[in-house]
Amino acid sequence: MATDPFLQRFNLTLNVKGASGCFFSTELFPDTGYAGRRNVYQVLEGSVYVVGQYDARVIDPQNCRTSLREFRHLDRDVIFIGSFDQNEEKRWTYFSAVQRPERPFEKH
Repeated sequence: MATDPFLQRFNLTLNVKGASGCFFSTELFPDTGYAGRRNVYQVLEGSVYVVGQYDARVIDPQNCRTSLREFRHLDRDVIFIGSFDQNEEKRWTYFSAVQRPERPFEKH
């Protein structure tokens, strides 16, 4: 339960269609007050990282699996490919790396 009764909370679900045509989804860490941006990275071995301020998901599109991973166990040799974030109208959208450069997360 949120400590502030007026704090907005958005539950986020990531839906993925795998290379083999399979479909799967995973719940992401909730967005409480526009802190839900997720950076997306391509890993050299084929998986994809979806990294937020408080969580990191590893997407395995070949085997249609997703897992929660600690930040310290993520490979650092990755390519930033985009981010999920809110646009000017406060709507969730995907921004490719060409549209907007990588934005690091603030340390709290």
